[in-house]
Amino acid sequence: MKTKVLIVDDSALMRQLLSDILSSDPELDVVGSAMDPVAARDKILRLQPDVITLDIEMPRMDGLTFLEKLMRAHPMPVVMVSSVTERGCAATLRALELGATDFVTKPRLDIQNRTLQLAQEIVDKVKVAARARPRAARTPSPPAERPAPAPALSFRATHKVVAIGASTGGTEAIRAILEEMPADAPGIVMVQHMPEKFTTSFAQRLDSLSRIRVSEARDGDRVQPGRALLAPGNRHLEVRRSGAECRVRVYTAEPVNRHRPSVDVLFASCARELGANAVGVILTGMGADGARELLSMHQAGAHTIAQDEETSVVFGMPKEAIAAGGAGEVLPLDHIPRAILRAAS
Repeated sequence: MKTKVLIVDDSALMRQLLSDILSSDPELDVVGSAMDPVAARDKILRLQPDVITLDIEMPRMDGLTFLEKLMRAHPMPVVMVSSVTERGCAATLRALELGATDFVTKPRLDIQNRTLQLAQEIVDKVKVAARARPRAARTPSPPAERPAPAPALSFRATHKVVAIGASTGGTEAIRAILEEMPADAPGIVMVQHMPEKFTTSFAQRLDSLSRIRVSEARDGDRVQPGRALLAPGNRHLEVRRSGAECRVRVYTAEPVNRHRPSVDVLFASCARELGANAVGVILTGMGADGARELLSMHQAGAHTIAQDEETSVVFGMPKEAIAAGGAGEVLPLDHIPRAILRAAS
């Protein structure tokens, strides 16, 4: 049975372009389109789509307001179609917080080659969204100020390093973990599959919600307690040990598992450089990136954790890691922060 898709965008040209892209795949059926959320509401009830693609800036009701209403009343897979402006990045992160499954950058109508490059990504993400677990909108985030330390989780800094890899659904999973980390948490390095510019906004958002300091990684940054480093979009991230000190290398090379940054690149460096002094965590996401090298970390003596199926938006990367034998523990998301701190102590 084909996946039914409804396109919601105020641009007639964009609606046609997305329809052409999605209709080119035999597994997808574009059952309709709407120029704004008011029209979309009626079509959702009538056409019963499996997935919606949703623009953010539209007349009568903006995409975020509509998404929040939709996910509270009738959670379903939504793929946001986002601009790469600073405002667009921030709005996209808010959409993921509200329950959107994933996002794609808006195809540029004036550059056909770029559109062709994005076409397969759009198709793939809509197909994955159809299999994802839709989430109800979470409680709105508190104001952007550093929370007071909570007594529930305590930790004494050690020399261990925590490596986290995620893809689809990972922005909220990473947020949930970092919000539980105490101010003296072990040093953390992270790869989230995300384009350039979006990682900058994501790191800033995480920093505003966490007790630890979170930033986009720069080449040569030191890995240290109370700090998390996020791989920049379109750059690989790996850990290098120099004596008792760990620093990151941020560089450009060929994609691995179709991704740059790649979780496998990060995890391979942790297995090689850190061995038993690392904790590896693989979270929700499509594909198999990270699965092979989480096993390498496990074999090198690291403690390894995979998110369970029930709490994963897409049980792809964790499933592959478990099947490969790389997961020392399989845990629901809300158990992972404590497991990280136990393993790093």
